[in-house]
Amino acid sequence: MKKRFISSALLIMAFVLASPVYGGNASGNASGDFDFYVLAMSWSPDFCAGQGGKDSKQCGPGRNPGFVLHGLWPQYRKSFPQNCSSVPFPSSLKLEFPDLFPNERLYTHEWRRHGTCSGLAPREYLSLAQTLKQTAPIPPRYRHLREPVRTTAVALKKEFRAVDASLPDNGMAVFCSGSGRFLKEVFLCYNHQGKPTACSSEILSKSDRSCRNTDFVIRPGR
Repeated sequence: MKKRFISSALLIMAFVLASPVYGGNASGNASGDFDFYVLAMSWSPDFCAGQGGKDSKQCGPGRNPGFVLHGLWPQYRKSFPQNCSSVPFPSSLKLEFPDLFPNERLYTHEWRRHGTCSGLAPREYLSLAQTLKQTAPIPPRYRHLREPVRTTAVALKKEFRAVDASLPDNGMAVFCSGSGRFLKEVFLCYNHQGKPTACSSEILSKSDRSCRNTDFVIRPGR
């Protein structure tokens, strides 16, 4: 049991520390006081190619979830709030929103770190996250990718905008792993009402530095 707990904790930290905007301000931020949301959608095959390969639910044989929800994060134009209140997360909500996250422990972690800054109750926060996840303009071929794809950040954004023309040119940011060689994650930016909006110049700048190569590879599922 102890080994299982340690393994799960390490998987969460692998997810969190990998975030391109990991850091942010100290606790004490006012809940609901932020500029926009980031819907962070991680590319599961990339996660599974690293430390996440130990996560049998997400990375086991035959699994091919494609993009998975890393989190819904309130953001400032520079940095982001975190740990804004001590409101607890009701564990029963995991049953109301099954498979919202690829790892069960992310429910509590994401609520404490980010959800408490949204100004929403836990159920409202998960409901918004689920709605944005389900309506995210994921191109069909990335839902069950079987062969590697070589592309660029500009081309990938065009594919997303082909699904939803309301997505602004600067409403999406692409992040890479392996010194820019592989797709790692995409950020989709939304206003307080859940409508597509522009990402901050800070996020877009970090995206450019992350995917600094001419192109990158999108790994296929297993």
